[in-house]
Amino acid sequence: MTKQELVEFIAAKTGLTKADAGRALDATLEGIQSGLKKEGKVALVGFGTFSAKKRAAREGINPLTKQPLKIPAKTVASFKAGSKLKDALN
Repeated sequence: MTKQELVEFIAAKTGLTKADAGRALDATLEGIQSGLKKEGKVALVGFGTFSAKKRAAREGINPLTKQPLKIPAKTVASFKAGSKLKDALN
């Protein structure tokens, strides 16, 4: 499902216009990003938990030249599905 398809689904389910549904989806995604930046975790009970995890710096190998290279430390987003989401997929 693409973002546009999700906007259309939200509009159909809620009776909102597509423009309003798009703004609501954008606000939701912005809220998740903001929560990850500030607190490092966003929990949506039953759906799942988004969390920010730190990856340590490490050594890697360039597959083309076989030369070693340093991969810097960074923070990545992770998602763990909740029980209701897991049950819905079965």
